[in-house]
Amino acid sequence: MDVGILGLAASGKSTVFSLLTGQTSSGRHDASATGMTVVPDDRLTRLTAMFNPKKETPAAIRYIDVPGISAVHGREGALNIPELRTMDVLMVVVRAFTNDSVPHPLTTLDPVRDLARIDEELVLQDLMVVEKRRERLTKDLARKKSPELERELKTIERCHAVLEAGNALRAESFAADEEKQIRGFTFLSHKPMLVVVNLDEEDVGEPPFSGDAWRPWLDRPGMGFSSVCATLEAELTELEPADAAAFMEDLGLTDRALNRIIRDSYDLLGLISFFTVGEDECRAWSIRRGTQAVEAAGVIHSDIQRGFIRAEVVSWRALLEAGSMAACRKDGSLRLEGKSYEVADGEVVHFRFNV
Repeated sequence: MDVGILGLAASGKSTVFSLLTGQTSSGRHDASATGMTVVPDDRLTRLTAMFNPKKETPAAIRYIDVPGISAVHGREGALNIPELRTMDVLMVVVRAFTNDSVPHPLTTLDPVRDLARIDEELVLQDLMVVEKRRERLTKDLARKKSPELERELKTIERCHAVLEAGNALRAESFAADEEKQIRGFTFLSHKPMLVVVNLDEEDVGEPPFSGDAWRPWLDRPGMGFSSVCATLEAELTELEPADAAAFMEDLGLTDRALNRIIRDSYDLLGLISFFTVGEDECRAWSIRRGTQAVEAAGVIHSDIQRGFIRAEVVSWRALLEAGSMAACRKDGSLRLEGKSYEVADGEVVHFRFNV
């Protein structure tokens, strides 16, 4: 999964990127940076401890830190970045921390205003794409009638109406054929958005989205909300694990904000993990919720999907309690499932196949 990190200049987005990936952003205003991070999963850790394999492979997320957005609203091309259009999720970092040495580009702190400005930029970029495509379709249809192009124009006209009204496409419900028509445009405002508020240390532990200004945003489809104090997370990263745990306990924190952001990125796309286990490797595999067993097999290898026979399925917890796959077969907790079975989160799956 690919997540694009964006925000206004001085929002702390590059610091968040560095903390998530362990890599330093380029520092250039015109360059993107790329880094990987693993999805923390205690279930995989416990399965690995049980099987003691040669290798443990967690699920992973790729983060892209794109150049900061200009505070000048409507600057053409501000978000016209190829990497951003290929992302699965957009993470928008908005600033709620004070730092006199790094002033906010708009002089005052207002994370809701900043979010609205960024969302408007996404809408503006998509509107330019839609207008160009609508113009081209109109010219093509004037020369020759085509039912396929007429259907596309109808969908494009719908998108234009939404965008021209200043609304993001992610809030719209498109039919399957409409989704197929617009998929190739990789509209920015159609992508799921994770909003991350970068807090002051004194605000950690307080509900960051409780104000009235946030209320219109919280129920919008395709959006998730999280928070982080980047300076605090940087301090925790420098500490030994035991010292970091004690520091978090003193602050009343039960979980690292970075881990929460990673999980929120994962959840926003409706992703789940299933596991394969053995002496060679214990591994977490990412699939969409509702994925059928035969499609999950293809995530591992196309040959397994092509030669699929059955899937041996057991919950991770039942496997830990039983102690082995053989014990699960004996006590009946391991099941045989067919191609159409929907793999559930946290299941351990062994695929039987023949090619």
